Amino acid sequence: MIFYSGFSLSNEGSFFEPYLEKSEYTVAGFSYGAIKAALHASEATKRIDTLQLFSPAFFQTKKESFRRLQMGAFLKSKEEYIENFLVTCFAPYKSQEVELDKDASEAQLRELLYFEWTQELMESIVSKGIRIEVFLGLEDRVIDVQGAREFFLPYATITSIRTGNHFLQEYT
Repeated sequence: MIFYSGFSLSNEGSFFEPYLEKSEYTVAGFSYGAIKAALHASEATKRIDTLQLFSPAFFQTKKESFRRLQMGAFLKSKEEYIENFLVTCFAPYKSQEVELDKDASEAQLRELLYFEWTQELMESIVSKGIRIEVFLGLEDRVIDVQGAREFFLPYATITSIRTGNHFLQEYT
């Protein structure tokens, strides 16, 4: 299995253990990593059976002012931005320990915020016979969950976690 990490994160796959399909023919990604996983699947020449997208970064419905605000906050203080970002990822629940990728960059954040999921990308993946699974937390305060659900529904099996946050963690 290949797993792509979210923006500013490393080794967070354990959060998705209940859902991860651990097969050598599975590609998975969380948030920003879902973008990387989808691009990998669309370009792959080797066998992939399943593409798993956990809380895929979906910002194409957001206004330009939102994107500028995010970029400005990151440029002002990368550390403070990532700290606030993680609080939002875990909201409405208590933050948990995560491993950070110290190489998180402005270019990665820009790619995440401006990436556009397209019909062509999804059809190129589906046309290869790859099964797509999308997992969305309905309490996610990072992405546009409803917009993502509507976009991915024609191409994927959608699993909605009723009280799940961006990390798909539920209140216990």
